[in-house]
Amino acid sequence: MLLEFSVANFRSFWQTQALQMTAGPGRELRESNCFSSQVPGVPNLLRSVVLYGPNAGGKSNLIRAMDFMKQFVLGSAKEGQEGEPIPVQPFLFHPEASSRASEVQVLVIQDGVRYQYGFAATRERVTAEWLLAFPGGRPQRWLDRRYDPATGKESWHLGNKLTGPKRLWQEATRPNALFLSTAVQLNALALKPLFHWFRELAVIPHGVLVDPVFSIEQCQDEAIRQRVVAFLNAADLSIADVRLEKRPFSPEDLPADLPADLREQVRQELEGKKLVRVQLLHPVPGGHGTVSLPLGEESDGTRKLFAYAGPWLDILASGRIAFVDELDNSLHPAIVRFLLRRLHDPAAGSQGGQVIFSSHDTSILDPEVLRRDQIWFVERDAASASCLRPLSDFSPRKGEALQKGYLRGRYGGLPYLSEIPA
Repeated sequence: MLLEFSVANFRSFWQTQALQMTAGPGRELRESNCFSSQVPGVPNLLRSVVLYGPNAGGKSNLIRAMDFMKQFVLGSAKEGQEGEPIPVQPFLFHPEASSRASEVQVLVIQDGVRYQYGFAATRERVTAEWLLAFPGGRPQRWLDRRYDPATGKESWHLGNKLTGPKRLWQEATRPNALFLSTAVQLNALALKPLFHWFRELAVIPHGVLVDPVFSIEQCQDEAIRQRVVAFLNAADLSIADVRLEKRPFSPEDLPADLPADLREQVRQELEGKKLVRVQLLHPVPGGHGTVSLPLGEESDGTRKLFAYAGPWLDILASGRIAFVDELDNSLHPAIVRFLLRRLHDPAAGSQGGQVIFSSHDTSILDPEVLRRDQIWFVERDAASASCLRPLSDFSPRKGEALQKGYLRGRYGGLPYLSEIPA
C-alpha cells in the first residue's frame, strides 16, 4: 500500500512535491473508492488517484521519478559498478539545481508495517539514505546515512532494531549504491518486505507500450484465462475465448519493417526458442461458431485492454500498486470508466490494490466515478517548476460540476493557448 510519494530536484520538479493517497473526511464513495489499511493510526487510503495537467506540465515526470526510484532500489547493488554515474536528472531551470542532490521518498505499508524510506543522490553518489519503520505503530530509526561534501566522509546510524550483520552490509555498500539494495542482496531478512514492495510495484511510463506478456503468462492458467475472458467481455469486447499456441520461432514472425541490423540481432536471440501466438476468438452472430484473430491484428484499444487484463486482475487479487502514464491512450472513455469501476468495486476482491494514473479524459471528473480527493493537478509555475495540487486546495462543493470547472480553468492545470500571429 502507498500512503505518499514525494520528489524534489528531478526533471521538471524543483522544490519537494508530495502526492498523498490518504482519504479525506468526505463520505462520498467511501465504501467503494477507499479502503482500510488495517494499521492502527493510518487513515483510510484511496484506491486510485488521477493526475491532470497540460502537456509538459510534469505528469509524466512524476511517474518517471517513481520508475527511477524503483529501478535504483532493485538494481543499484547488482547492476552498477564502482564509479558508474547514477541516472538522476536534476531540474534545469535553477542555477543551484545541478549541484544539489535529487531526492525521492515513499511512505508505504507492507506486511502490516509502515515504512518511511527515501534517498538523495547526485550523478556521482548517494548523499543520503534513511529508513524509519513503525512496527506496532511505534517509530524505529533503522537507517540514517549522510555524506558530508566538506569532509568527503559518510556518517552512518544503523538502529538497534535492525538486526543482522549491519557492519558487513555497510562496508559492502558502494558510494553509488543504496544500502537497502546491498543489504537485501546479502540476505537482510528485516529489509526484504520493503524491497519486495518495490519489486511488486508496476510502473508504465509515457511512451512505453503496455506489454501483453504478463497477460499471456496468466492465461496459461485455465482459471485465470476464464477470468481474463470475463474481464474482456465485461468491457463489451465480445470475446469467446483466448487461445495460446506455442510454436518454434521463424524469421517470418518478425515485422516486415524491422531494420535489417535489428532484424538479425532479434533473429539470433530468438533462434531455437518457442513463441506463444495469441488469438482472440470472436463469436459469429447467430451462433455459427467463432472467428479467430491474431492479437496483432486486433485494434490498438483491444490489444491494450488485453495487455491490461492480467495486471488489472492481479492488482485486485494481490493488492499491487501501479503507476500508469496516459491510461486513457487508445481506450474509449467508457473503457476507462470500466477499469475504474472494477478497481473501486469491493466485490471484485481488491486486497488493497492502488492505481495512480495520468489522463486527459475529463469525462471521469464525475462525482459518481471519483471522490474529490482522488483528483490532482500538475502544472508549471512561473519558475518553470512542476507543482502538485490536490483538487481540495480549491474547496470544491460537494456535487460540483468538476469537468466544467476544470475546462473553464477554475482549478488550473490547463494549457495556455494564444492566437497565432497572422
